[in-house]
Amino acid sequence: MSQSRHEERQQRLKEKVDARIEAAQIERGIVIVFTGNGKGKTTAAFGTVCRAVGHGKKAAVVQFIKGGWDNGERELLEPQGVPFYVMSTGFTWETQNKETDTLACMETWQYAKQLLSDPQYDLVILDELTYMVSYHYLPLAEVIQALQSRPANQSVVITGRGCHRDLIELADTVTEMRPVKHAFDVGIKAQKGIDW
Repeated sequence: MSQSRHEERQQRLKEKVDARIEAAQIERGIVIVFTGNGKGKTTAAFGTVCRAVGHGKKAAVVQFIKGGWDNGERELLEPQGVPFYVMSTGFTWETQNKETDTLACMETWQYAKQLLSDPQYDLVILDELTYMVSYHYLPLAEVIQALQSRPANQSVVITGRGCHRDLIELADTVTEMRPVKHAFDVGIKAQKGIDW
């Protein structure tokens, strides 16, 4: 391709991009969902937290499922003023106790609701929330109500597999992670600092 044809093509692309940027003028918080069976949902959420904190925004993290599991992101972000609220029972497939897990979920959800009503937080992460809805530990209607009632400029990131269709419908941005290949599937141990 000649230089002139390349420039023409790039100019057309620039005009399309510029038009889309000009058309997007609404300013408000958004709901982002990272779902799907692939790796990287929580990693993407924490990337968003780092971006927010780097721009002087106030963020908070609510983690369902992971319990007392060693967490490199928490080690990095808590000293930067990012509070973490972590469900006490940890991985639900380890506890196998619906009553205990439901109580722990509801206790953790109380922190989430406080954050979702606090306008000082620009970003709230609800990590692994999708499981709490699909396991019926947390009423979907209550989650939707809290999301719809949050401060206008607050953004929320929801992570987890099998996101309920009503949460997907409510969200502004949805990304589905799709597994292509995973080291764990061939027996490579999860690595501190890489996988968790």
